[in-house]
Amino acid sequence: MSNHGSFASTSEQLAHDAREVLAGGVSASMRLHPYLERPLYLARGDGGVIVDTDGKRYLDFNMSNGATMLGHNHPATNQAIAEGLAMGTISAAETTYHQQLARRLTEIIPSAERVRFASTGSEVTLVAVRLARHVTGRSKLLKFDGHFHGLTEPFLFKAGDDGGSVPSSGGVPGSGADDVILVPFNDIAAFDAALDRHKAEIAAVIVEPVHYNAGCIPPEPGFLEHLRERTSAEGVILIFDEVLSGFRMDLGGAQAYYGVTPDLSTWAKALANGMPLSALVGRADLMEALAPTGPVAHSGTYSGHLLSVMASIATLEQLSQPGLYDGLLETSETFYRDMQQIFDRHNLPVVVQGLGARFGLYFGRTEPVRTYADAFGHEHEFNRKFVVGCLDRGLYFHAFTRQGAPGHCGFSLSHTSEQLAEALTIIDDVSAELGRQS
Repeated sequence: MSNHGSFASTSEQLAHDAREVLAGGVSASMRLHPYLERPLYLARGDGGVIVDTDGKRYLDFNMSNGATMLGHNHPATNQAIAEGLAMGTISAAETTYHQQLARRLTEIIPSAERVRFASTGSEVTLVAVRLARHVTGRSKLLKFDGHFHGLTEPFLFKAGDDGGSVPSSGGVPGSGADDVILVPFNDIAAFDAALDRHKAEIAAVIVEPVHYNAGCIPPEPGFLEHLRERTSAEGVILIFDEVLSGFRMDLGGAQAYYGVTPDLSTWAKALANGMPLSALVGRADLMEALAPTGPVAHSGTYSGHLLSVMASIATLEQLSQPGLYDGLLETSETFYRDMQQIFDRHNLPVVVQGLGARFGLYFGRTEPVRTYADAFGHEHEFNRKFVVGCLDRGLYFHAFTRQGAPGHCGFSLSHTSEQLAEALTIIDDVSAELGRQS
C-alpha cells in the first residue's frame, strides 16, 4: 500500500489507494456507499455481524446484497466448499453434484422442469430472454418500470419523457429501445393496453414478482395471476426474475408463495449463500431449446462451478428444515411491525414494507408504496440522515444511490433475537434524534 499522507482511518487510506488501480476505486459500481463516499472495507463476517478494516463492528442489514441468506461464515456452506476444494476445484466439467442440485431445484421450484446453471443473475436473465425470443419468433420484451434484471443490454432502458424507452447506460444503442416496452408495476390497465397493442410482437414479459430492488413492493392481489392469464392466452413467455425474491419468503420463492407459476424463472443470490451461482429453470419444452439439444446458445467455463454447487446443496438443505419459513415469516412480520411503531412514535413519516427476510424503508411517505415512481419519490436527505445515524451506531444499511429508489435491506437466518432487538434500539435512538431535528 502506498502512503500519501495522513488519513483518519485504514478505510480512507484504502479508498485513496484503490483509485490508483481500480476503475472508480471499486470492483463493482454499487459498492461505493454514497453516504460514506467510499466502499465499506470488510475484514470479516460472522453470522449477522461484519467487522470493517478499522475494527468497527456492525449488525449487517445488507447481507451481501441479499446473497448471504444463512449468514456469514456459515459452517454448513464452509464445509461443503472445503469438500469441493479437496476434489480439486473442478471447472468446465459435470459432476454428480450438478445433477443432485438440479433435481432438488425441480422438487422445490414450481416452474422448474429443467435447470441450467450459470454464474450471475445478469447471465440467466439474458439467456431467458434469448430463449423466449427463439421459441416465440418475436423480439419485443415487456418489463416493468424500475425493475432490475441485470446489466446486459436488453434491460438497460428506462422510461423517457415521451413515454417511450431510452438507454439507462452509456454504450447502449438507442436502437434497442424499439424492442423494450415499459409499463408501471401493479397497473393492470397499463399492462393490458401495452399487451393489446404489441401482443403479436412480444416474446416475453419479465417481472420481479416482488419488487425488492426498490426496497419491497409486493404485487397487489390478483396482479401476478393476471399476468399469467394474459401471457398464456397470447402465447407470450412469462419470466419471473427471482434472483432477489428466491428463497426469501418461501423455499419455492415468490411463485410458490403466491401460487403463480411462470414459464421460466431466474435464480441467484441466496441460491448458494454468497457463492457465485445462478440458475435458469423452466418448462422442459422451452429449456430443451438451449444448446446442445437446441439452437439457443449458452455455455460457460465457470457455469455451475463446483464450489458454488456444493455450497448450494448445503444451503438448500438448511433452508429445507421443517418450519423454517413459518418461523421466518413470524419473526419478520413482528420485526417490521416494531420498526414501524418506532417511526410512528417519533412522528416520522416513514413507511416500512417487508416480506420475509427483505424489506424497504420509504422516507417522507405515509401511504403504501405501490410503484417505482412512489419509491423514487421518497425523501433522499431524510434517508441519508437515517442511514448515517445508524452507521455511526454500528447498524449497517447499504445505500445504492443518492437519488434513486431506496436500496433493499434485509437480515439473515443467523440474526439472533438479541441482535434484532439491538437493531431496533439503534433505530429508536436515531429516530429520536431525527424527531428532535424536525
